[in-house]
Amino acid sequence: MKKNHPAGRKSSVRWFIVFMLFFVTAVNYADRATLSIVGDTVQHELGLSPVAMGYVFSAFGWAYVVGQIPGGWLLDRFGSKMVIAASIFFWSLFTLLQGTLGFFAAGTAIVLLFALRFLVGLSEAPSFPGNGRVVAAWFPSSERGTASAIFNSAQYFALVIFSPVMGWLAHSFSWHTVFVIMGVLGIMMSFVWLKTVYEPKKHPRINEAELAYIADGGGLVSMDEGKKEKKDRKPQWPYIKQLLSSRMLIGVYIAQYCITTLTYFFLTWFPVYLVQARGMSILEAGIVASLPAICGFLGGVLGGLFSDFLLKKGFSLTAARKTPIILGMLMSCSMIICNYADSAWLVVFIMSLAFFGKGFGALGWAVVSDTSPKECAGLSGGIFNTFGNIASITTPIIIGYIVNSTGSFNGALVFVGANAIAAVLSYVFLVGPIKRVVLKEEEPKTDASLTI
Repeated sequence: MKKNHPAGRKSSVRWFIVFMLFFVTAVNYADRATLSIVGDTVQHELGLSPVAMGYVFSAFGWAYVVGQIPGGWLLDRFGSKMVIAASIFFWSLFTLLQGTLGFFAAGTAIVLLFALRFLVGLSEAPSFPGNGRVVAAWFPSSERGTASAIFNSAQYFALVIFSPVMGWLAHSFSWHTVFVIMGVLGIMMSFVWLKTVYEPKKHPRINEAELAYIADGGGLVSMDEGKKEKKDRKPQWPYIKQLLSSRMLIGVYIAQYCITTLTYFFLTWFPVYLVQARGMSILEAGIVASLPAICGFLGGVLGGLFSDFLLKKGFSLTAARKTPIILGMLMSCSMIICNYADSAWLVVFIMSLAFFGKGFGALGWAVVSDTSPKECAGLSGGIFNTFGNIASITTPIIIGYIVNSTGSFNGALVFVGANAIAAVLSYVFLVGPIKRVVLKEEEPKTDASLTI
């Protein structure tokens, strides 16, 4: 199986695996962003107020949050490959079905739109915990920052590539076409995933040198070993209490909520902001939205490379992870300056700087890979993503209320920038040293009748 590689020279299959994670995550985020690209048209066609639009935007988040811990449990029980494949297929199917809403009356269409966005969120729930598990299994500690940054940067790449395409589809055909095309692409991707991704010990192209390199560097290469034989093992729910009792993890969770607030501003209201506050057309907004995304993509990759560079230069894991996160969030605060800028292109420049910072500091999944116990890596990632993606519910709703009550996006930008500051404070004052959590086995309860 592994004889095609010279002895002593390690293969590079792990980088192909992270490429697959990158592409899957790009499709994932493109499907999340479909509604934001066509949001202004949908809002007017269905007669939605900003508050109602905020709630429709939040439908994804409600289900995504609810599904995180069950999704993590499914990953730990059945392994990453099959659960991620099913996740891709179903979120893409429900995306495609949103393209059929034109056949229904406005009231029915609103209900169905909310329901389908909810189902997309539920289906996507295992995706990022699954990505974290795959990186923990396939990469040594010294490369996890880069690997995590690569797949995480796909969220910006998705906006770079798909925002102009979706804007063009909506402008040239109809907003329904956006959902159909993206749904079909995702369904095809689910079958590609099944054919190309394996756990480390079972991949037909990996050799012993690469496998040993991963394992010796702290990669959890046996994470999914014997899943079928372990279905009757003891439940993992008691581990939740231990994970939530860690001050380090609580600090990471709070910061992730704040960072995800920035993500969902860009994924929901940002194109609407460009149309309604800056007077752009839907086609212009689709193109312009890709410019900050390019900067976010570059920031995401550079943040991971910088973190691993610090680690290889002898800095502690804590310093190597915290430094880019703090610097990135400080850059993200710059978006508040947009409230004082008249030029649309100056706004785009400032937003590009803020999005670069958001990408540079988006190392939360590297921290998850560094800190998750082997026994429940999926569950740990699910809890982390649950806290973070509460912002996918609150962000669009809060911004909807701010815009509805003030008639302006100025307060919304202050709200988002303040969350970047809060993320910095959490990493500075709460997180402390970053290290892997060691779980304690529960001691058997003593029968009180046998004690004296």
